[in-house]
Amino acid sequence: MAHSSSFLLPSPPADDAAAAATAYAVVVLNQRLPRFAPLIWDRAQLRVCADGGANRVFDGMPELLPGDDPEEVRMRYKPDVIKGDMDSIRPEVKEYYSNLGTEIVDKSHDQDTTDLHKCVSFITKKPPGSEKSMLSILVLGALGGRFDHEMGNINVLYRFSNVRIILLSDDCSIFLLPKTHSHEIHIVRSIEGPHCGLIPMGAPSARTTTTGLRWNLDNTSMSYGGLISTSNIVEEETVRVTSDSDLIWTISLRN
Repeated sequence: MAHSSSFLLPSPPADDAAAAATAYAVVVLNQRLPRFAPLIWDRAQLRVCADGGANRVFDGMPELLPGDDPEEVRMRYKPDVIKGDMDSIRPEVKEYYSNLGTEIVDKSHDQDTTDLHKCVSFITKKPPGSEKSMLSILVLGALGGRFDHEMGNINVLYRFSNVRIILLSDDCSIFLLPKTHSHEIHIVRSIEGPHCGLIPMGAPSARTTTTGLRWNLDNTSMSYGGLISTSNIVEEETVRVTSDSDLIWTISLRN
């Protein structure tokens, strides 16, 4: 299974066939927008705000584009859908986007799932692109703020382990490496690294093997209370990972 962060490049390489065949959806959560939010938004074919994430788009996009007229920016970066339990979105923001034609999906009756879970479920039922497209969901604002929210967002990676979901902040990206596959992570050095980590959050790993890292693992066991691979360093253009357990991969993002 191949992975790449080329979607963060202003212009992905022309020979990046995987990126060309990918349909991107973006989910915005209720944390500060990363600096590359406009790029991700423009790349996506479906834009969903989770409840208070709409406030972040309304307030944050003009701040990220200070040379443009704020009202024009708000109209250009209009969510396709706002979904969640509607306890965080400001009334005037909800009315503003509703008047622009944004679909408002109130799920306040569902208190058993997080707003990110609701948004991912919505996207996977009607994914963008063609039937042959590979869906990738890019989540902005998934990291930072309350720790329980972060853990809830990481739990969504496990709940939807068959969907490619990438959690993004200014500092790093995070995604799941399911144990059902061997993984090739293609490093884009201009935008990411060198620090990375492999974390067995779902269950201990009895055997994990890697290549391409400064401190590779060779059928190594990892668990909380024992060894976990944090503050590792990417050494090669491709990192390969196999494991008997689902692992979280994280890598730093460059400024």
